[in-house]
This record gives sequence, C-alpha cells and structure tokens, in this order.
Amino acid sequence: MAETSRLVPQTVSASAERQGRFGLAFGPRFFLGLILGLVWIGPAWWDPRFIWAMAAWDVLVVAAWFIDLRRLPEPGTLEVSRVWFEPLSQSCTSPVAIEVSHAGGGIDLRLEDDVPPSLSAELPKADLHVSPSGPAEGMTRARATYSVQPVERGDIELGRVALRYQSPLKLAERWASAGLTQTVRVYPNLQESRRHAFYLMRSRQIAIEKRFKRQPGMGREFESLRDYRQGDELRDVCWTATARRARLVSKVYRPERSQAVVIVVDAGRLMLARISPMLDSGQRADSQTQNPPSKMSLAKLDYAVTAALSLAEVALYSGDSVGLLAYGRRPQARLGGARGASHLRDFVERLALVKGELVEADHAGAADLLLGEQKRRSLVVWLTDLAETAATPEVIESAARLVGRHLVVFAAIGQPEMGQLMARRPESAEEMYRYIAALEMVQRRELLLRRLRQQGAMALELVPGQLAAGIVNQYLQIKERSLL
Repeated sequence: MAETSRLVPQTVSASAERQGRFGLAFGPRFFLGLILGLVWIGPAWWDPRFIWAMAAWDVLVVAAWFIDLRRLPEPGTLEVSRVWFEPLSQSCTSPVAIEVSHAGGGIDLRLEDDVPPSLSAELPKADLHVSPSGPAEGMTRARATYSVQPVERGDIELGRVALRYQSPLKLAERWASAGLTQTVRVYPNLQESRRHAFYLMRSRQIAIEKRFKRQPGMGREFESLRDYRQGDELRDVCWTATARRARLVSKVYRPERSQAVVIVVDAGRLMLARISPMLDSGQRADSQTQNPPSKMSLAKLDYAVTAALSLAEVALYSGDSVGLLAYGRRPQARLGGARGASHLRDFVERLALVKGELVEADHAGAADLLLGEQKRRSLVVWLTDLAETAATPEVIESAARLVGRHLVVFAAIGQPEMGQLMARRPESAEEMYRYIAALEMVQRRELLLRRLRQQGAMALELVPGQLAAGIVNQYLQIKERSLL
C-alpha cells in the first residue's frame, strides 16, 4: 500500500523517573553475601567472639551495597524510547523495540512494557545490557525487541515502561519508570488486502488484455478514431470526422476507468458474530489468494473491513473513485468518492475506527443517505449479513431500493458451520434435527438472495475467508463486461 510509512506510530522518548518512594532495592548478591556471613555461627558455639566477626561481615556487605548503589546512575540520566517499525495491522505480528540510552558505567536492565491485552496476551519483558561508555564516546544505546499481535482495530492506549537496573556487581538495584504513554491506531489487515489486490489484479488483467485483443472497442469511454471496418456498428461512426475526411471513420472505445464505487459496511449486531479460526476459509482455497489459517477468531465485521480495503485498493488502482459508508444505528464513517494515495490513507483511517454495535443497524437510513447523496450511477458494494427471521430482512428491502439507480453488489457473509453441518451424514435424532435446521436456514438465505437477484442486484453469499477475493473478483468481472 502506498504511503504505509505514514501509518507507522511515532517514536516516543522520555527520561526515566524514580518509581516508588525510595526507588531502590537489594540485589541478589546482597542476600547471598548475608547468607555467607552465617558461616560464622558454627565457630560461635565455641567462641562467642565470632559473633562480632559475623556482625562485621554484615556491616561490610551493607557498606558494599551502599557503594554499589552510589555507583548506579540516577534514573533521570536514562533516556528510554519506544520504536515502531511498521503499521499495526489486525491479526498481523509487528515488532516493537525499547531503546535505553545512558552515558556512564555499564548496567543490566530488566524492562516491562505496559501493553494492553488487545496487543499482547502477556506483558512484554526483556533483559538487556548497556555497555559502559568512555569520556569521549558519549551516549551508549541498547535495544530490546518484542512482538505484538493486535486482535482488534481502533485506537489503543499504551502505558509506561518499568525499569529495574543493577551494576555488574548486582548488590544494589534501582527501580524506575519512563512515561512512554501514547495512543496507537490498529488498522485492518493491510497485508491481506495487499496480497488480494496484487494477485487478483494481475490474474484478471492478463485475462482482460487477451479478451480486448479479440474484442476491440469494448466499453463506452472514447479512446481514439480509426477508419471504418466491416462489422462496426453504425452508432460508433463519427459523422463529423467522416465529413472532414470524406470516408467513414469509427470511434474506438475502451472500458470506463473513471467510475464511482461506494463500499457500504454494516456494523450492526449480526456482524459481531465471531468465526472459529479453523472455519474462516470454508472450503480449501488457492494458497496464493488466501492467508494461512488464522490463530485467532475474528468477527464478521473484521472480515468485512478487510474486504472493503482490498476492494478499495483494486478500484483505486483501476482509476475509479471510491467512497465509504459504515453504519450502525447511525453512520460511523463517511467518505466521499475520490482517488489517489492520500484518499486511500483516509480510507484506511476511517475503516480502523469502525466498531460493531450491539443493536440492529439502521439499513433503511443507510439507503436513504446513499440515495440522497449519490446522484451519479455508481457501483454499490454492500457488505452485511442476514437475520434469521420469517419476514424479509430490512437490509434486503433497503438494498432493493438502490437497484433502480445504482448497480448493487450485495455480499452476505455466510456461516461456515452451516456447511459443515450439512456435509455430515446425521447418525442420531439430535443430529438429524440440526441437519434439518441448517438446511432450512441455508434455503431461506438462498431464497432471499434469489429475490434480490430477480430485482436486478448481484447478490452472493461468501464464507468469511473468501469474502475479499469474492468481491474483488466480482468487481473485476463488472469492469471487464462494462456493466456499470
């Protein structure tokens, strides 16, 4: 994706501060020294004067601890930074580094970064050593790296970094923390959208070029003029050029490039359903177009957001303008149609903040908004799910209202569990009831989609793992056949 470097979170730096009232502690070798002093207890059974020897040993250990503490640098002399290397994408592993800069003697540090569970299941911890620096060397720097794997999109707060550091003697220890609090934004799965975009565009582009060689003049966007050839349609004759040249001249067309695409994302309660990571791809798919099975369950909304981003990349690459409408009870994200890398970045930023709602989405309101604002005939791609009700779902009726003015692609996210239930032969009465229930649900959804197709929409049902590839393929077929 273009300009992904601008999506990388900023590096934050801060000087360490004392943690707690005193900010100091005893190191492991201090307690080891005290334990070694207990060897004087044995001789003390015969000569009590050895008790004074043990006390002198303990005083010596405490004095060594105090000297070692004075040699440790004050927390304010440590500069701590959190460094990011790439944008944070949902379900993708990203590296993060904690850097510590110090001018002085060598120290051993134990770091603990306050990262929320949505980024890492466990608090990242690391050990590192800052080498001593000479008078002319200036600041020395050490880096510890760990990985995060976001499970949800949106803005996430990170806290402070806790430090515990010792000298090489490990008698004394200081406790400190650095105020590296910051807000980072987790975006949709950028890697998956980029993979779908590049692979599908390349495969489709080859097929389209082959077809154009056999069928020149496809599309209705003017490209050039040429002499009339037998088989050309009379409506393609340019009569003004014919009059000037005194011979028949035909217009050559190409598929339209500057078209409008509006992506509609439903963020209602049905889209909060989570899909098991073992079922997210449905049937076995081409390894070049699909991700490996995810290790975490994602909501249907997450798959829809990733699919919307994949489609936006392909459409912008094809020269079309792309708009966005994400809605629940009210519109959450609205972006007018435009083109260019900066518009794609705005598109990604809007998608990152789309959150699922626990109530039914206002599908009729979304349709009214589209009909009121989108006057030009456009391709409307509606990503949603269907409620299991006896009546016709509101989203079906709302999408049907758009068919008269726009070309509608209605993509319903299927349930992989239904396919698995129907694929197994029932062996008991309970399994038979489940099989019949799944069959009725599948037939009901197919009936609703068939009605929508009869009204002129392109309605399809896709399992979550194939959603992005399915709608991108549908878009490329529409471009290839000049349906818009």
